[in-house]
Amino acid sequence: MTSSSMMSSGREQLTCCSMKNSDKQGNKTMSTQEQQANIGKVLSFLREWDRGDMRVRGRMLSTFVTQNTGKTFYELELEFAQVASLFLARLTTWMKLTYMLGTFLGLQLKALGIFLSASCHDQYLINFLEDGGVLTLLNILSHSQSKDDDKAGAIKLLLTVSKAGRKYKEIICESHGVKVIGECLATSNRDETKEAASVLLESLSHGNPRYQDQVYKYLITCMTCSSPKSLQLILHTLCIVQRKMKTAHYSIVEPLLNTLRSPHLEVQDEAIKLILDLKHYDVKAVLLTGLVALLRPIKEKVHQHQISKEFKMTEMTGSFPVFVQQAAAAKTIRLLAEEDQELSRELLSLGVIQHLLHTMGNREHPDAQIQASLTLEYFVVSFPAVEDQVQRVMGSALFAEFKNKADTVYMNMNETEEEMLLTNQINMSQVLNGNKSDS
Repeated sequence: MTSSSMMSSGREQLTCCSMKNSDKQGNKTMSTQEQQANIGKVLSFLREWDRGDMRVRGRMLSTFVTQNTGKTFYELELEFAQVASLFLARLTTWMKLTYMLGTFLGLQLKALGIFLSASCHDQYLINFLEDGGVLTLLNILSHSQSKDDDKAGAIKLLLTVSKAGRKYKEIICESHGVKVIGECLATSNRDETKEAASVLLESLSHGNPRYQDQVYKYLITCMTCSSPKSLQLILHTLCIVQRKMKTAHYSIVEPLLNTLRSPHLEVQDEAIKLILDLKHYDVKAVLLTGLVALLRPIKEKVHQHQISKEFKMTEMTGSFPVFVQQAAAAKTIRLLAEEDQELSRELLSLGVIQHLLHTMGNREHPDAQIQASLTLEYFVVSFPAVEDQVQRVMGSALFAEFKNKADTVYMNMNETEEEMLLTNQINMSQVLNGNKSDS
């Protein structure tokens, strides 16, 4: 369509719409002369837009943003003689054609925000969607050259769309939005952009039963990302979404346990919160088994001691992340056991005491020793039969120090005692059988 034909069509639409809507504005109703003047002003604005180059449009858009921020639907319609949607269509199309250049993208997004956030009506939102606006916003997020500020602006508009209701959430999801937004969360450089993406994913999961599971499963796949901030937000969002789910997917267990390798406490805290929630779901048994296994993560290498041929030293071999994971697992087990006595018994049946003693002997990572000692202390206090068994393994002197101050006992252990803990073969069947007979 040529510029002249567009303007001719626009003039007819302006006149028609102004006639139809003049009675709807109450005390804001214009006289016929004022209406004609306003129509002429809008036609002049649209003509200048259609004929202008990028510099001219940029200037016009900057003025529009300054003068119209915060206006309602009816105020914008009054300003644009009841056809603000004509300018919205032009703006949406211009962004679609030029977003890869990025020159005026930030300004375009701000202007679109004025339309989409206009209160009391969703007509602009419908127009924006019909013109392919959601796809353009998602393309901005996936375009490698997009600035983080522009990505944040696009996410803000998508959040406005999502908050408008279920059908709008579905449109975003149908456009592969979950994947695009998830990748933005995992790979963006700025924390603000990551946070906005996580809020958007949470919004898409709420009141959207058709695509809730898709959001949930994609968040699980995102747990392999390398950014600590992204991982923290993914775990936080996943925790919120999980609470809305009736079941937990078994694919969540392995990547969740792997996040305990992170040396960043904020990541560990979010992971532990999610694990504590998952004890109420059908993945509980697999999760508990995995946690106990992490206390003894690697095979032992036995070396002949240089002093005595009869004495063997066991060295724990592994990387720092594995030991961090070992310490986090011990801490998580303690938190789980403290909340639920029945769950404590399940952990005992999985051999948690033997594994905790083993971790206490890990001289290469003091934090693992501390967390294991504190967790073992809980079981010793809670189950008298466990206390008897642990005392036999440790011996009277070490056990006395352990009972006095569990979190510092590792500092006073000698190599013989550490080796004794590493190679312990404690059998808790007696404890379990005794508890059953007592009950």
